[in-house]
Amino acid sequence: MRLGWLLPLAVMTALLGCDATVAPVAPDLPAFPDEQTDTCGAAPHAGLVGQDATALERVLILRQVRVIRPGQPVTRDLRPDRINFVIDASNRIARIFCG
Repeated sequence: MRLGWLLPLAVMTALLGCDATVAPVAPDLPAFPDEQTDTCGAAPHAGLVGQDATALERVLILRQVRVIRPGQPVTRDLRPDRINFVIDASNRIARIFCG
């Protein structure tokens, strides 16, 4: 029995949980979570918004962190304790959110 089709099937299944597009940073989205929606402790890092993405290398964050770059596929799983840093096309931190 040939199993040559198994690897492509496994890869396609793994990619089903990913979204190939990242929503652009809209002006109506907050740059960081407010007090009621800050389930991940992002408030102390609000000063990073607008800085170069390399600023993340100088910050110790003892939580789950995800850095989302333009066009990067991301999973749709919701993790309220995870801090997400959205990097824009100019390599700046555009938004911080929990999830």
